[in-house]
Amino acid sequence: MRIGELAERTGVSERSLRYYEKQGLLAAERTPGGHREFGEWAVDRVIRIQALFAAGLSSAKIAQLLPCMRDVDGGPSARATGRLVAELAEERERIDGLIRDLIRSRDVLDEAIGMAARPRDELVGP
Repeated sequence: MRIGELAERTGVSERSLRYYEKQGLLAAERTPGGHREFGEWAVDRVIRIQALFAAGLSSAKIAQLLPCMRDVDGGPSARATGRLVAELAEERERIDGLIRDLIRSRDVLDEAIGMAARPRDELVGP
């Protein structure tokens, strides 16, 4: 499939797909006319790349990780190293911390919303 179809099927811009290719995250064959051609596998790969970016991983970290994942099911492969696993565990801890911070922020907002929604006469003391 050409880059436009891949963009349409994944919801990712052609510009982003070219960036992924430049970063070594995605590979395309070239037609004699120079057009990019992607296999069906590219849909799963792009979706996985998007999920990893959403998790806060950098393109460099994603480039390390992708060869260790199968495109269809995302399972680990024999190419995963202990170091990579440790780095990914650190990333997971970082994300867990962000989630905890977001939950605390949401709780504070819920309290403020609750106070702001109360009738004014309940807020004014005697």
